[in-house]
Amino acid sequence: MANFNFYFVSCVLLLTLNWRTSTGVPVPTLSAENCAQCSMLFKSLLLNITELLNSDVLCFGITSDTVVLKSKADTALACAPTLTQNSGCAMQRTSSFSESECLSNIMKDLAYYDSVIKSYLKSPLRDAEQETALLQPTLGIVQSLRKNCSPMLNGGSDSSEEVTAPQWESNTFSNRQEMCKMMRGFHIRTITINRAMGYISSGDHRK
Repeated sequence: MANFNFYFVSCVLLLTLNWRTSTGVPVPTLSAENCAQCSMLFKSLLLNITELLNSDVLCFGITSDTVVLKSKADTALACAPTLTQNSGCAMQRTSSFSESECLSNIMKDLAYYDSVIKSYLKSPLRDAEQETALLQPTLGIVQSLRKNCSPMLNGGSDSSEEVTAPQWESNTFSNRQEMCKMMRGFHIRTITINRAMGYISSGDHRK
C-alpha cells in the first residue's frame, strides 16, 4: 500500500509540475473582474481548508491521516493537461484537454462538498458552536463559487445531477472522523482545482 501511495503521489506531482499556472490571460467567458474574483475565491477556499485542518476542532483526537474522496467527479483526470512525454503514470491523459469537461467536474465537486458540509452541520456534533463557526465560512466560499462563477465553471449547467449527502450516525466521534477524512480529500481536490484554473487561465490548452 505504501508503494502504491508513493506511486500515486509521484504521478500527481509529475502532472502538476507540468502545468503552467500563469493567470495573466482571463477566461473568455468571464470579464477580467469576474475572473479575478473567482481566482481569489478558489485561493481563499484552499487557504480556508488548510486552516480548518490545522485547527483542533474538527480533527481533535483523530490520529489517522486517511484521506477520503467520495465525490463522483473525475476532476483529477479531466483537468490534467495532455503531456507531451510518456510519464509512465496511469493518470496521464491520452486525449486532448477539454476545458468544458474539466469545468463540469469542478462544478460537481463543489456541489458535492456543498451537500456534505450542509448535511454534517445538521448532524449531531461534539461542539455545535465551534464546528459551525469552523465550517460555515468554508460553506460560504463554496456557495459563492457556485453562484458567482457559474459562467466559467458550468461549461453548460450547474451540475443538476442529484447529489447524495452522507448518512451521518448518532456517534459524534465517528461523524467527525469521517468528516475529517473527507475534508482532507477536499483539500487535495482544491489544490488540483486551483492548478486546473491556472492552466485554463493561461490559455496553454488552446495553443
